[in-house]
Amino acid sequence: MGTWGVLAFDNDTANDWAYDLEDVDDLALVKSALGKVLEAGEDYLDLDLACDALAACEVLARLRGQTGYTNSYTEKVDRWVESHKDRVLPSEELLSLASAAIDRLLGEDSELRELWDEGAGGEEWRAAVENLRQRLRAYF
Repeated sequence: MGTWGVLAFDNDTANDWAYDLEDVDDLALVKSALGKVLEAGEDYLDLDLACDALAACEVLARLRGQTGYTNSYTEKVDRWVESHKDRVLPSEELLSLASAAIDRLLGEDSELRELWDEGAGGEEWRAAVENLRQRLRAYF
């Protein structure tokens, strides 16, 4: 995976997932990404599944008005959110799935967490994920 930063869209996997978002008009892709993380159960969580789930969480936060950051890697997601924000609202169930997915990818047997723990920037990555979690919880 090509990674250049700690934010959800600072990697190739999340950006590839965002291109798929452009082809949907609902939150099915978001729900699928979160569901795959939770379906892994206690098995080793694949890096790509975790990256997709963080991207999905970022979409949900943005739909709730909690953008957090923008950059050239979020442009396509920001356009999608802008064009869907009045007709696609995250349910409480979906927000709960997002929270559970974050717990899972920060937990044991998560390839993404392990890679960040092994390299430089692990604390900064965790802080970025926790910031995303807080943006998802805003207005609860």
